[in-house]
Amino acid sequence: MLPVLGIDFDNTIASYDDLLFRAAVDRGLIQAGGDRTKRAVRDRIRLRPDGEIEWQKLQALVYGPLMPGARPTDGVCAFIGWCRDAGIAVFIVSHKTRYANYDETGTDLRIAALEWMTAQRFFDEGGLGLSRDAVFFESTREDKIARIRSLGCSHFIDDLEEVFLEPSFPANVRRILYAPGAPGGAASASAVVLRSWQAVRDYFVHCCA
Repeated sequence: MLPVLGIDFDNTIASYDDLLFRAAVDRGLIQAGGDRTKRAVRDRIRLRPDGEIEWQKLQALVYGPLMPGARPTDGVCAFIGWCRDAGIAVFIVSHKTRYANYDETGTDLRIAALEWMTAQRFFDEGGLGLSRDAVFFESTREDKIARIRSLGCSHFIDDLEEVFLEPSFPANVRRILYAPGAPGGAASASAVVLRSWQAVRDYFVHCCA
């Protein structure tokens, strides 16, 4: 039986590392240079007075008005295309509120994400051929988990292990932690840890063999 695959969106499909770094430098929140990953930028900003609020404001900008500058994570489009060709159902399930608390522009974050996917040809028959009806945005983590359950996902891929540690996460859904920054041999008690989309593809090639 073919798997039914659910995939998280932010930092799993859409990568914000470079965008967050550039936006943080442009706004004088950090100095240029050093580690450009989301985690490193966040940790540097949090050292500032009111750093947590500044970090949330930056995220609001990046997930909203600056969203067109995000890029797909390396290899994710090739993986989704492979799933299409293999007949594997793919759903995108994201914990994403409609508006960010600190976004003064009032940008609808869900529309911004859909427009980004459209620009990246996620919905084009000549692109990835994904249906818009296969994309779900949920207001809470509990709602996200409920959606994963209702879709009948056999596997779910997320960059946040906290999702898998929720007591309500379905025990029968196989958990894949997408962790490109993890050291080689990294392990998790709650999930299979895979460091690239090529590794994810290799996992499913073996799974479907």
